[in-house]
Amino acid sequence: MKRRNLPVLAFFIGLATSAISALGQVGSAVPVPASAAAPATAPKVLRYAFQIAETGFDPAQISDIYSRAVVANIFEAPLTYDFLARPVKLVPQTAAALPQTSPDFRRWVFRIRPGIHFADDAAFKGRKRELVAADYVYALKRHYDPQFKSPALFLFENAKVVGLSELRKKALEAKQPFDYDTEVAGLRALDRYSFEVVLGEPAPRFGYVMADAAVSGAVAREVIEAYPGKSMEHPVGTGPFRLAEWKRSSKMVLERNPNYREHLYDAEPAPDDAVGQAILAKMKGRRLPLVDRVEVTVIEESQPRWLAFLNGQLDMIERLPNEFARAAIPNNQLAPNLRKQGVQMERAPAVDATFTYFAMEHPVTGGYTPDKVALRRAIALAFDNDLEVDRVRQGQAVPAQAIIPPLVTGHDPNLKTEMSEHSVARAKALLDLYGYIDRDGDGWRDLPDGQPLVLEYGSQPDQLSKQLQELWHKAMAAINVKITFKVAKFPEQVKASRAGKLMMWGVAWNAANPDGSLFLDLMYGPNKGQANHSRFDLPAFNDLYRRQLVMANGPERDALIREAMLLGVAYMPYKVSSHRTVTDLLHAQVQGYRRHPFARDFWRYVDIDASKRQAGQSRQAP
Repeated sequence: MKRRNLPVLAFFIGLATSAISALGQVGSAVPVPASAAAPATAPKVLRYAFQIAETGFDPAQISDIYSRAVVANIFEAPLTYDFLARPVKLVPQTAAALPQTSPDFRRWVFRIRPGIHFADDAAFKGRKRELVAADYVYALKRHYDPQFKSPALFLFENAKVVGLSELRKKALEAKQPFDYDTEVAGLRALDRYSFEVVLGEPAPRFGYVMADAAVSGAVAREVIEAYPGKSMEHPVGTGPFRLAEWKRSSKMVLERNPNYREHLYDAEPAPDDAVGQAILAKMKGRRLPLVDRVEVTVIEESQPRWLAFLNGQLDMIERLPNEFARAAIPNNQLAPNLRKQGVQMERAPAVDATFTYFAMEHPVTGGYTPDKVALRRAIALAFDNDLEVDRVRQGQAVPAQAIIPPLVTGHDPNLKTEMSEHSVARAKALLDLYGYIDRDGDGWRDLPDGQPLVLEYGSQPDQLSKQLQELWHKAMAAINVKITFKVAKFPEQVKASRAGKLMMWGVAWNAANPDGSLFLDLMYGPNKGQANHSRFDLPAFNDLYRRQLVMANGPERDALIREAMLLGVAYMPYKVSSHRTVTDLLHAQVQGYRRHPFARDFWRYVDIDASKRQAGQSRQAP
């Protein structure tokens, strides 16, 4: 396939009619092997839309939740989550059982079930390619390969996989390709189906890393080497789906993987979980995936995405746009007109944090001296979290007190901090005290050395981002601080941010597992350019982070996490504004859907009832 321009995100598509017709367009197809013969009955198709464009499909290179959703349905980690269990529970996926661990959680042994195969690909030269332990060894090593600049490397570096950091350093210093064939003590295949991971420090929660297919999904070395430089566009995994078509930033089509093993629906919802028990009763024992095809369209602007759902062009709308919340879910209840149409509602915490970071290495916003800390805290005090929640989020969020959200370890529901405080008076007093005053009489504050104080905020061109820009502009105007906006598409901002080229940027961080320290990763110094886009690097914080990382869950660990969180409030590398609640709406034909707090691979678990889809389309017809 010819290379196209880098992915871009186009939010507003225009009139509803043009948006709906765009859903029917077929993009240029990515070359893939021919699928199995078409079934006698019409294929079951799940159709929905991303609000942000994907960046690609290589587990070693992605960090955005949209690409991760696709990857999690193509690749498989050794472990996964029980789809219906609450609280969440790890279960084997390609592994034959849960891993064996040493008492100190330094050694983890995974045994892979025989008879699992990758999807067909020309790289396999016509043979059925079985998944083996060496595939996981290779996949994990790829995060250490400097050429991929893996944003997930910190997950393995934190656990200190023995020998791999040294192997990476050798490649960097010699400016030579990463040596995949050198065996290291910390990661090796024990036999055809077993591999071990040996860690330099205790890692009681390392199993969560090995349950994230978008990080630890098995990759075949033959495929990567057969398509050099194209791993982002040529995913080949063992999962239930394979990429059939792809038009960058526009449309992705996944089809059932003909080589996918027999996988029967099973789960263990709590006995008192009526919804989970009902789903299990209907789905138990059925072969997965339940649908034959998934069509994902990128519709970044809220209005055309919402209208496409209302007109039956989408089976579901994941993350109801905030501006339609008052009408669609008044008082957080499904509106009667939607209920009459058979629309279903799934509402759950997003387990995330929305924030604006300050680049700690930037000469304007960075630094650890009192004047620089005062600047960041003043800016944070001037911004009104409650106003963002009410006007932009339309009540679909709660103001944040610190960076760790509810539903993960380390969250303190009783914590109250300056993070949620809004005080223009205090902000002005801080700026005056530390010399950020108007020195040239133009009405705008200057730096203490007399140079102009101008903030540059990274943002996107979509409506939600524009609303946030307006809030930030008004907040800064109230304290006489000039702010400009550096607007670009999301993938471009990700690249610039990882390279440390943005002064400020407003984004969100979603939980990938139940461990709250994943949010502390945003401030851990060695994670610069990976999770830590602010490049915050405070020795006291780093020490607390390392200490809590090796501890088992409990009050002692929670106390260290709380102390680390409060350092984040005090130094303010991140102005955390909210923790969101998401509402997914589904037409009656979607069966078995339930939002999981951490897993991204729900496509295999949902079914489409064609008769209900036809009935719904009849109701929507003029």
